[in-house]
Amino acid sequence: MKEWTMKLFGRKPKGSMNCHQVGAVLQEFLDGDIDEERARRIEEHLEECRRCGLEAETYERIKATLAAQRPDVPEESVERLREFGERLARGEEPSSQ
Repeated sequence: MKEWTMKLFGRKPKGSMNCHQVGAVLQEFLDGDIDEERARRIEEHLEECRRCGLEAETYERIKATLAAQRPDVPEESVERLREFGERLARGEEPSSQ
């Protein structure tokens, strides 16, 4: 079955990743801490999935803004940002901390 037909009927090509799988490793991917094959599969998903693509873009903008504003970002801030991203990936509401 052709890939576009599978998309039409909601099926994904074998080996493709879903939103949950991508969300679980998105931070690792953006940090460059993931193997090439998995990175390729994540990139394919990000190109096809608007929601995940926008989420990845948002993470990248936050990281770039932090880097531009203050080169020495405290580890605590980085950890809070990472936890925020992980909560979003799990579909949880962000805390108001």
